[in-house]
Order: sequence, then structure tokens, then C-alpha cells
Amino acid sequence: MSDFLELAGKTFLVMGVANKKSVAWLIAKSLEEQGARVVYSVRSAARKKSLEALLADRPVFLCDVEAEGACARLAAEVAAAGLAPLHGVVHSIAFANYSEGFKAFHETPRKDFLQANTISAFSLVELANALKPHLVRTASFVTIGISSLQVTPDNYGYMGPIKAALESCSRFLAKSFSADTEVRFNVVGSGPLKTSASAGIPGYIESYLYAEKLTFRKRNLETQEVANAALFLLSGRSSGLNGTTVVVDAGLGSNFFDKDVIRLAMRPELPVPAAQKSK
Repeated sequence: MSDFLELAGKTFLVMGVANKKSVAWLIAKSLEEQGARVVYSVRSAARKKSLEALLADRPVFLCDVEAEGACARLAAEVAAAGLAPLHGVVHSIAFANYSEGFKAFHETPRKDFLQANTISAFSLVELANALKPHLVRTASFVTIGISSLQVTPDNYGYMGPIKAALESCSRFLAKSFSADTEVRFNVVGSGPLKTSASAGIPGYIESYLYAEKLTFRKRNLETQEVANAALFLLSGRSSGLNGTTVVVDAGLGSNFFDKDVIRLAMRPELPVPAAQKSK
């Protein structure tokens, strides 16, 4: 079967491209390679200008989800441009204000938490509501979450609860839309990635390298692997998945007691085994 995902000729809206390392860009690029038409939305005119070379000759709209009414305007503009109905939407948007440096979770400023929630989680609700009249009956929404909501990394701070809110919003949207459509909402729960956005998290490099030691394969997750999972969820081949989180983490969530990690933590003075060095 030459076109297993059956994405060719379908139209998708992708939100959140920042540069060529972005999860959103890898998803969009992969969709285009499958013959789909991709409509792009970015948060500002400055971001649009910075992406001129990357997104040349593609439809690009502005939508700063922090601004009230922005999602409704985006939906109207996409429809007016003749780019609807949409077969799917990629929500790859997140923001946390670390301008004052890292703070303990209990010191999280109210304004920062509410801003992060508006941009990173509630924007999915507003976007879905605005786009509802412009979707095919079986459209698919995919948003990007994290691989585990149970862990409490110090350097991720209040974004852990925000990502939990995003995942919950996705499930409740799946239920809400089921009243009169077959539109699906799913989350790709991604392990740590090497992206520009991640680089802004305090201490992220150390966390990224630690996560690599916990993967079964001792090699970190690639952004394309997350994009591949998103493509499956956007396609009709995943029609049985709705209100779910598909974890893509190369096994790190099941490998906390890896013998090599235990050795490094408890006996760091011991030499690294030759077999481990070769990986």
C-alpha cells in the first residue's frame, strides 16, 4: 500500500513553527512530503519575517493566542482564504516566563502561571471552538505534551501543571466534540528533545543528557520520531484513538532503575564499563 496514512490532498493547520528545529516544523514538513497541504500560523509579524525563507510560498497567518479573540480571527481568515475545511490541526505552542530566573514552584508568580496557562493550555480550547465550523467531521487535533506528568523536575517548575492542564483539556475537548462530530483530540507525550524552545529551560542540557542514559537504547529521542507519531494521529489510521496520550520517549519512563544509572548515582568513582563506552 503506497499511501498508508492517506494524507495526500488533505489540508492541515500547523501552529508553533519557530525554526527548522521545531517539532511543528518537522510535523509540517512530513505532512507536505506525504502530499498534504499545510497552512501555517505563527504568533507575530516578526516571527513570520524570520521564517520567510523556511515557509516561502506557503500560506502563513498570524495568531498570538495570548490576545483575546485571536483564534476567532485566525479561523475567519483561514476560511476567507478558501483553505477550509481542515482535516487536522497541530497545536505545538508553549510558553513559560523564566525572565526572572528559576524559582521554586511555591514561589511561582500568579501572572506567570496564568500567562503560561493561557498560551500553552487554554489556547487549545479557544482554537478548537473557533475552528469547529471549519473542520471536516472526522478531523484530528494533535497537541504536544510531555512524556510523564508524574515526575517533578526542579527546572521545569510550573510548566508541569500547565502541561497537565493541556492534557486534560484535550480529553475534555474529545468528549465535548463527540456530541455532534467525530473530531478527535490526542496528545503526543514527548520525552526531552533538542529544540530551541527547550534550550530556554534552566539546566536543560543536564536533564537532556540524563534522560539519554535512561532510554533503553542509550540514545535520546529525535524530533522526527515525535513528528512521526503526530502524523499517525493526524491520519485516519488512528481513528480508534481519541482523548489519549501517546508517549514517545524511547523507553526512559520505564527505566528509572537502569543498572548503569544506579552505578553512576551511587558509585560515581567506579570506571565506566567498556561496553557502555562504545555506545
